[in-house]
Amino acid sequence: MKILVFGSGALGSLYAARLEEAGHEVAILARGQRLEDLREYGILLENAKTGEREQQSVNVVEQFTPDDNYDLVMVVMRKNHAMAILPELGANKKVPTFLFMMNDIAGPDELVAALGKDRVMRGFPYPGGRREDPVVKIVPADENRPWEIPIGEVDGSIRPRTQAVADALSDMRGFSVDIRTDMDAWLKYHFAVVGPAASALYSVGTDQDRLAKTRDALILCVRGIKEALHALRKAGYEPSPKGIQVLNYVPEPLFVLLLKWFLSIESLKPSIEGHAKAAPDEMAFLMDELLNLFQEQEIVTPVLDHLYTYYEDEVITIREGKKKIPMRWSGVLAAGFALMLLVTLLKKPCK
Repeated sequence: MKILVFGSGALGSLYAARLEEAGHEVAILARGQRLEDLREYGILLENAKTGEREQQSVNVVEQFTPDDNYDLVMVVMRKNHAMAILPELGANKKVPTFLFMMNDIAGPDELVAALGKDRVMRGFPYPGGRREDPVVKIVPADENRPWEIPIGEVDGSIRPRTQAVADALSDMRGFSVDIRTDMDAWLKYHFAVVGPAASALYSVGTDQDRLAKTRDALILCVRGIKEALHALRKAGYEPSPKGIQVLNYVPEPLFVLLLKWFLSIESLKPSIEGHAKAAPDEMAFLMDELLNLFQEQEIVTPVLDHLYTYYEDEVITIREGKKKIPMRWSGVLAAGFALMLLVTLLKKPCK
């Protein structure tokens, strides 16, 4: 398949390298210093866990013209940046498929208006990484569990081209593809977790280790996630994936503990802390979209409104280790009572 990767950040670079390695005819679009680095060094990838590096040569282009003809254009960039290039993409009438790999809350309407429904697909780019020119640090896939990329059509259908794109992406080493019929809901629920987490990270100076040590910020993060999940359900969006609704039932103390453990994983720093540092503009843009969605339906979200203030430069960050917010133990107590009741019933002799 002839593929253009539009976007030379961490994930665009990773995808271009893996697709080229798999035998596809790949070009990556870059500009400025990144263009010069790619031409001089190729794509340099560094495993965030082991430090091991690899190099992949890929055709590099610096523009996308109305006459360019690719089987697939993958737009792998921040949502706000992708919106800015829509006129450039729309001027080309030859490319049959544009796959937008990005966070997105507002939905596909603007993409469809610029390109047409039959040319737009949406997805989300795993795993995460950080560009430290000319090197890209990536979070490696587990040997027995590849990164699963969700993709889907705007109308939720599954067509021959859907499968063709999925097959091409599945060719990438360390990746598999999940074809979804509910991509819009998936993207909304994904950011319902990512948005509050990014806000909490900004509240402690965008320091992953500091967030793990600051209980108040972790509590706000947990409450923001639960509030966002409830609000989306109230707005009429079915949970996607279905299992995400389990987070609503995790007692706050346990959720905080799990989040603290997750943040302690050093190899995830390029994905969590790295992206938050590199893209505060995108996170603020997406949080605006999320809050606007709730405001349009008159859904009150006080925790999310509070977390949003941490995107503002003048707001003082939460002090490291702060523990002023009382933990909510009700869920733990209810679970303990239910367990005691179950044990009591099981101990009763059968008549």
